[in-house]
This record gives sequence, C-alpha cells and structure tokens, in this order.
Amino acid sequence: MKTEIVGRIREQKALMEYMDSKESEFIAIYGRRRVGKTFLVREMLGDSFAFYVTGVDNVSMQEQLLNFNLALRKSSGKEWTIAPNWLLAFDQLASYLDNLPRGNKIVFMDELPWMDTHKSGFVSALEHFWNAWASARRDIKLIVCGSATSWMIDKLINNRGGLHNRLTHRMLITPFTLQECEWYFRSKSISYSRHEIAECYMVMGGIPFYLNQMKKGLSVAQNIDRLFFEEGALLGNEFDNLYRALFKYSEKYIKVVEALAMKGKGLSRMELIKQSGLANNGGLTTMLKELETCGFIRRYEPFGKLKKDALYQLVDFYTLFYFKFILKNRYKDNHFWTASQESPVHRAWSGYAFEMLCLCHIRQIKKALGISGVQSLVSSWRSDNAEEGAQIDLVIDRKDQTVNLCEMKYSIAEFAIDKKYETVLRNKLAAFLAETKTRKSIQLTFVTTYGVKPNAYSSRVQSEVLLEDLFVEA
Repeated sequence: MKTEIVGRIREQKALMEYMDSKESEFIAIYGRRRVGKTFLVREMLGDSFAFYVTGVDNVSMQEQLLNFNLALRKSSGKEWTIAPNWLLAFDQLASYLDNLPRGNKIVFMDELPWMDTHKSGFVSALEHFWNAWASARRDIKLIVCGSATSWMIDKLINNRGGLHNRLTHRMLITPFTLQECEWYFRSKSISYSRHEIAECYMVMGGIPFYLNQMKKGLSVAQNIDRLFFEEGALLGNEFDNLYRALFKYSEKYIKVVEALAMKGKGLSRMELIKQSGLANNGGLTTMLKELETCGFIRRYEPFGKLKKDALYQLVDFYTLFYFKFILKNRYKDNHFWTASQESPVHRAWSGYAFEMLCLCHIRQIKKALGISGVQSLVSSWRSDNAEEGAQIDLVIDRKDQTVNLCEMKYSIAEFAIDKKYETVLRNKLAAFLAETKTRKSIQLTFVTTYGVKPNAYSSRVQSEVLLEDLFVEA
C-alpha cells in the first residue's frame, strides 16, 4: 500500500481499522470538492481494489451503466454484457466478487451521486446489493465517496429507506490545519514562513488541491495572482464549479453565503432571510445544515443567548475571498491581488479572515492557554445596545468558572494598544459585564500574529496566543 500522504493521521488510522475488521463494512466518505477524498482512498488502498468505478458527471443512465460495465471489465479481465438497469449491474458485480479468492474484497465507488440519474433506481439497487448480499458476508469493504454533499447526506447518511442505519462508518474529510499545510509545503520543498502560510490559508483555506497549485519560487501574492486573477487562471471559475458540484440548486446556497459575506459577525435566521430573499421554510433549514456540515458556515449562540437567538456566520476562506476580491476585479487586472496589498479593503478582509483562521483552530488556542482539558463553549458577543455597538470576537466560556474574552488582531508586526483603543477595550469589558451579569472570572486574551507590543497600555492583556501557537498539534 502507498503511504505518500501528508497529514490525515486520524483518517488513515480509521480507514485501516475498517479494512482490518472481520466484518463487511459500508463506509461513506464525503466532504467539499478538492479536499482530497479520492486521493486519500487511492493512495492508501489503490493496489487493493477488487473493483473501482468513478461516476460520470451529467450523462444519462445508459452512459452511467456503460461506464460501470467498462469498470467491471477492467477489474475482472472478463467480458460482461451491459446491464439494462442497476439491479442487474449490481448483480453482475456480486457475481464477480463471489468468484474471487478468499480475503477482503475492497469496492470503491467514487463520485457516487453522479450515478444516481433521474428515475434510474440507483439507490434502490445499491440498497439491495448491500442488504441482500454484501452485509451477509464478512469480506466486503464497500467505500463510497462523493463531493455532492447534499446527496451524500440525504440519500446515504440520513436515508430513511432501505439504507437507514446501514452505513457502518461515515468519514467527513475536512480541510488541512495550519500544521498540515506547513507539512504539505515542506513536502513540496516550498519554503514559506508561517506568516506566509497563514496568508495563503486566509485566501484558500486548507484545501489540498489549491495548495498543490502553488508554484515553487513565487511569492504567495504572485501565486494568488497567477491562480485567480491572470487571464485564463486555473481557478478563475472555481466558485461556480465548487457550489454546483456540492449542492443541487446551487444558486440558493450561493444566496446564503453571499448574504453572510456581507456581515462578518453573522446573521440571525430572520436577518438572513431578509438579506437573501429566500423563503422561511424547511428548504432553508436543510441548506443551512448542509452548508454547516461542509464547513462553509457555522451556527452558534452568542454568549448569554438562547438557541433561538443563534447566528449563522460564513467561515469558508475561499468564499469570502471570492466576494471580497475576485468579484471586484472589474478591470481584469492580472496583478489585482498584488495591487490590493495594504489597501483599506485588504486590511478589512485580513482582519475578518484572521478571525476565521482562529475559529478554525480553537483547539490550538485552548492548548496555548493551557485549557485543553476544560469543557468550554465557544461563541461571540455583541451588545444589545445599538448605540453602544460593542462586540467581542471570540468568547470561550469555560466550565471552571472563567471566561476568556478574545480579541483577534492581524498585523505584520507586534500589535500596539494605544490610548484610544485601550478606552475601547475598557468600555467593551464594562458593557459585557453589565449586560451579561456573569459572575465568572474574566480574562482578556489577545490572539495576534506576533504578540502585543509592551507599552503603557499592554498590561490590560492577561493572556496571549500567537500565530505560532496555531501551528501545533491539538
């Protein structure tokens, strides 16, 4: 088996445990486009497949069956007639597997949602294959994979028919952490500093496919111009392709993230409906759950609020980058990103993107604060007093009767607290105490790139987390 995989340590361990089990396994692997689902399976198990097929995008049922037949011929080395329907196609697969020598038989079906064309009966046939044949054995390892997350969740994970509770395992593949990104760049002999890696992460997140396009010898800014802004850029049309691949009726999902991109701290459900123009129904609930599952948005209750007061916040780096920069490149400037450095819009974006970076590395922040083992809730807070306008980026509400009020600040040097900002901090803390009436101990924490610069006002900060701390394993 191949082992040329960066990161994914937990996922690799889990997958090998499933392969070594003494029972048949039905494993669903899902996650956003370009996150490395297929790569993980093929690198670990590619020499062991008894059968491997990849669905074809946007073709008819007959073409899908032909593709399945070709894969069966390649795997078996024998001729098979093209099945007229999926029940017979899976019956052929069962016949082939049944005649293989003793031992585990690994079946990998990639881009499974594409096979389920309109009125094809694909899901029912898959149910029959597993329930009536594969599950009764102990040697079948069925791995199914797909980027169309809404399909994977609805048709497999939350199936209410014959596949209800039939999956033995599900595996969500998430973007790399900062540490895994650093490992990845090292494996490619690309020598970026941690600040540069963080900047790259703030643009495209920890998506392996995007990271793989970074060209050695070019700066982060040069690579971003090359990938997103140059004429014919490789990722110039990535936004539409991304959402279309993940979600059916993708235009509605785009309306949700577009509305959230306009409000950094998030929107309530009713605010989101007003901003997006979408209907307040079960369809919206489903979309929000699927976007959250994929890691595009997060749902959280502000500190001291009830579940009904929950806010939805955009936390996908590429989506934010698209709305803040790619859409605004009206003059088709090939060096738009380089020219945007240190502009007001770049400074505003970097502040928000750094906050998102911190939210994606909460475990690392807790480890740096020495509270990894302390139960805690993560949220934010904003004043009910509109005139006050006070808000706190990150609140870590701990079970040990302590609350960390975290300010997250992105800068290219030590962050300096001046007299004006110290007044803002003091008023913000006073408003928080007055409105929440919390009796817990309060710690003011700063999460910054290079720390807080010592001066007459820095003593207000009680604990610090640096960018370096976000690169550790947690």
